[in-house]
Amino acid sequence: MTPTVLLFFLVAYFGLLLGIAYFTSRKSADNATFFVANRNVKWYMVAFGMIGTALSGVTFISVPGAVGSSDFGYFQFILGNAVGFVIIAYVLLPLYYRMNLTSIYTYLEERLGQRSYKTGAMIFLISRTIGSAFRLYLVAIILQWFIFDAWNVPFAVTIALCLLLIWLYTNKGGLKTIIITDMLQTFFLVLAVILSIYFMADSLGLGLMETIETVKTSSYSTVFFWEDFLGNRIHFWKHFLGGIFVTVAMTGLDQDLMQKNLSMKTIGEAQKNMLTFTGIFVIINLFFLAVGALLFNFAAKNSIDVAGLPTPDYLYPEIALHHLAMVPGIIFMMGLTAATFATTDSALTALTTSFCVDFLNFNKRANPNDADLVKTRNRVHFAFSVIMLLVIMVFRVINDDSVVNAIFTAATYTYGPLLGLFAFGIFTTRQVTDRLVPYLCVLSPLICYLVNTYVIVPHTSYAVGFELIIYNGALTWLMLWGTSSAERKPVVS
Repeated sequence: MTPTVLLFFLVAYFGLLLGIAYFTSRKSADNATFFVANRNVKWYMVAFGMIGTALSGVTFISVPGAVGSSDFGYFQFILGNAVGFVIIAYVLLPLYYRMNLTSIYTYLEERLGQRSYKTGAMIFLISRTIGSAFRLYLVAIILQWFIFDAWNVPFAVTIALCLLLIWLYTNKGGLKTIIITDMLQTFFLVLAVILSIYFMADSLGLGLMETIETVKTSSYSTVFFWEDFLGNRIHFWKHFLGGIFVTVAMTGLDQDLMQKNLSMKTIGEAQKNMLTFTGIFVIINLFFLAVGALLFNFAAKNSIDVAGLPTPDYLYPEIALHHLAMVPGIIFMMGLTAATFATTDSALTALTTSFCVDFLNFNKRANPNDADLVKTRNRVHFAFSVIMLLVIMVFRVINDDSVVNAIFTAATYTYGPLLGLFAFGIFTTRQVTDRLVPYLCVLSPLICYLVNTYVIVPHTSYAVGFELIIYNGALTWLMLWGTSSAERKPVVS
């Protein structure tokens, strides 16, 4: 695989996305189209397309790479995810549809107050910006290494071009365009995973049943980890319970994925979408884990020095681009590109929607589709592209995996307070002290971080895993309860 061939593929791929954007936005490019796709999208289109958004480029390369250290233990987390998606379908979606929301954070305004509302929306803006920039950064360094370094293209130019192209095909059609492009990108992602398994199995001389048996009996196929609850970060209950609450917080309380669910006509269609998506999501992650087992088997058979790679994340691209034929390499790039840009384009649209509705109050204007508001939305959309570029360049300057991972972990901390806010609003009848909410939502993750860093890690054998979000959300809930009163404003129904 030469850099020229890979670059040609990227250009052709973006050309296809721009063509889709033209046809989906030529008749209508107003704010209703951009924010909720006029609420007339078919549920099965959203269910399939959401896979591309939920599985980022980091997932595409990191889940197979992680098999080398944690076997199939990640599937414990996926099982928790599945339960979380069901909770979203039957607890959160009915609430959002009953209130006819465009931004899900307007629930907090009706239930808890103005400052609670702004706090929840700001948590999303910060978390999604950092998280999406981080995902794009990790994949961009792969693209830079295998493609753009051949022409000495600066990393900043690579990122700027990627974000410019994403802005171009999402700027007018917004969610309406993304629903279609996500379907295409999910198709590419699923095809890439399946074909990667086929090409590696073929290279190893394995048929279908032999491939299944190889994955099943490999030393990497352990799924459940029950030993040492305190010291084992991937213990079943830590992964499973963490998977439930991470999903509820980072999907059900996240404008990005919920915006797609709100684009359908009825709650019934939205629930069918969520349940169908859950089934596909579980199956696709099983395929990713199978890819990981085959990658390490392939590396062992072909004497590939896995330890010599910068991180295990590089194993998939290393084998696909340097040790297999041209077609498997193109298939890999197709899946990686699809997963990466399906996540980033969706995030930019959701960030724009949240800022326009939650901070510029588009939903309270007499005519949300006014031409001046459309121009403002275009400027906001471009501004978030620039912000994401700047955040990525900060990651590049730091150039330290431990620091970058700490920043990404810090972003996930913020979803704990969001979980606490929504749980308090839904499951209690009390009224918060609204002016204190922003401070409590900062204090909770700060306490969790300090306790974990200076008490749990140095003085106990307990290893905190994905369940951290439970502690974070519970602490936020307790502080909200302690500062609340029995009086309560009515919820809009």
